[in-house]
Amino acid sequence: MAPHHDVNEQTGVDMANARASSSIAVEVIRDLLHHGRGEWLGKSKIVEILENDPVFDKSRREFLSRTEKYERGLVLTNRIFELQQIHKWSDQETKAALSVLDDSLPIYLHNIAFQPVFMLQAGPVLLKKYGHLIAARAIFGCYLQTELGHGTNVSRLETTATFFPETQEFEVHSPTLTSAKWWIGALGKTATHGVVQAKLILPGGKDMGPHLFFVPLRSLDDHSVLPNITIGDIGPKALSGYAPTDNGFARFNHVRIPKENMLSGFAQVTNDGKYLQPPHAKLSYGGMLYIRANMVTSGGWLMAKAATVSIRYATVRRQGERGPDGLEKQIITYPSVYYRLLPILSRAYMFIQLGRTLTKAFDNLADSLKKGDTSLLAEMHATTSGLKIYVSSNGVQDLETARRSMGGHGYSAFAGLGRLYADYLPSVTYEGDNFVLDQQVVRAALKSYRTLFSLKTPSTSSLSPSSFYLRYLVTPPAIPAALSSEDLRDPATAILLLELRAALIVHDHANKEDVDASANQRVSKAVTEAFIATQVGEMIKGLSALSKKDRGVVTKVFLLFLLTTVEGGLTDLLSFGVIRPASSGVTVQDPTHPVRLAVKQLCEELLPEAIGLTDAFGFTDWELDSALGVHNGKVYEALWDRAQSEPLNKTEVANAYGKSIKPILERGRQIATSRAKL
Repeated sequence: MAPHHDVNEQTGVDMANARASSSIAVEVIRDLLHHGRGEWLGKSKIVEILENDPVFDKSRREFLSRTEKYERGLVLTNRIFELQQIHKWSDQETKAALSVLDDSLPIYLHNIAFQPVFMLQAGPVLLKKYGHLIAARAIFGCYLQTELGHGTNVSRLETTATFFPETQEFEVHSPTLTSAKWWIGALGKTATHGVVQAKLILPGGKDMGPHLFFVPLRSLDDHSVLPNITIGDIGPKALSGYAPTDNGFARFNHVRIPKENMLSGFAQVTNDGKYLQPPHAKLSYGGMLYIRANMVTSGGWLMAKAATVSIRYATVRRQGERGPDGLEKQIITYPSVYYRLLPILSRAYMFIQLGRTLTKAFDNLADSLKKGDTSLLAEMHATTSGLKIYVSSNGVQDLETARRSMGGHGYSAFAGLGRLYADYLPSVTYEGDNFVLDQQVVRAALKSYRTLFSLKTPSTSSLSPSSFYLRYLVTPPAIPAALSSEDLRDPATAILLLELRAALIVHDHANKEDVDASANQRVSKAVTEAFIATQVGEMIKGLSALSKKDRGVVTKVFLLFLLTTVEGGLTDLLSFGVIRPASSGVTVQDPTHPVRLAVKQLCEELLPEAIGLTDAFGFTDWELDSALGVHNGKVYEALWDRAQSEPLNKTEVANAYGKSIKPILERGRQIATSRAKL
């Protein structure tokens, strides 16, 4: 009789073997992803403090009600600021501690929407009066933009702020039901003040469009809502997502605020009601640009979690055919699995690195705006619009793809990805609906195109980084008649294909009188992918400090991103004849096969490195909070232990037995008995 095989023990063996098979220096790649050893060590110390503090225990989280999750979120937030004092954390370390938490906390809206907008756009008087209070969180803020009737279309917001010269006040008012502010994070029960986006109305009824106003919402003495303001929580969100955040509504009934409460860092109103034009019409959108810029980094780390959990599980889960060892094969070895998961890993690496670049770009923009220089604003608006669409669309898809790859167990809350998916799902509509933002990207692309060809002799020197792909319309590149696997091993080939595709699709769109319904989405995606491709080229150049082995592996990760992106754009490349089929008699050869084959080969080369590459993200089991993504690979043991904590298991007989189950059974027996007598 064959000896019994312990499947649970095998999971630990498989994980250990996979970890041993990786050839990269995990610590070196980890330092790269965390922007240096110093930042990694700093984060590690913070994580160690948090995961050993009982306040941050996650074991009961899945069993809490929505109200309990909100209250727990504030307990976590309060504890972070207590720890800041205890450990003398800097503001940067405190932000790092908050970013480690995987709960959607109200304080995040204060940090990424309210405070940056106020600090960037408040006038000197307002800044002196409230800046220090906001920085110290003596004031808890929110950003009131979206309304019940309007969201992405900011120019149509209905809330008004009317100026009265005689009292030197603005009157904030919600004239209609649909002008009620809605979806505002931290507004429902938490925020004391808000930055309100409202139409500026000058004497005589002149509408100057949306501007920003600093409005007190609750008493700083007892937290009661201030007079003439109606505030509440909008209720539970889809899939129970974002439960700890009190997304709220607000209506203003002729609420008066001092003139100084207009955020007048750019646009201003004189004492007699005259309007002083801002240097750029879109300056009030700075808050959205900041959030979009930060979404790239946070989206990358979210995809990193999805990749880590799903790849670890796929490494130890055996199912289906028997392999050379006589055991069922590890599911990560099936092409249908690794083809789904390794591209997620590549996007995580790309977005983490790209986010760093984008954050620096936003900091440069902020510094320029403080000096009155708005030359970078249009470029940042176009870039962040495209990247916001791209990171959120890919993030939502990748989280769900990773969850599905784990089969039935992936549907368990203990797998950890369902909650992340529910929390990230709204990202495709907040800070601009993706399908609407596509229009912004296309508009910017067409403007660059028309500017370029309005010149008697088109010059590429005027092209911005996000439109530099248009140079190929001036000087067409040489493309091989047929792509070979050797061509595709060079990242420059993929970058060229993606830039040329963007140039051709913009040219086509600009010269068509009647465009199809999906044109904006296709053009926007092509333009954004061209920009990202050039950035990935720079990322690869930046790997020069790594050892040859590490550089080679990480380059393959980035190349996988590039080639899967090319694969996704094959329809366009075929449509414009960039890639052309070759025929031999009656036989037509598939010109896309080398691309797909190159993707397969890259995946197979990266498979032995997959666990090492996910370990380099540096997540602890506490951070992942996933039974299927545990570091030691003992996924079945972890899942079993988690199930024992289910409250239903506290009693052998369910509490519902007497009231519901027993009557059902008794009624059934009566019916069965009566039928048997017939």
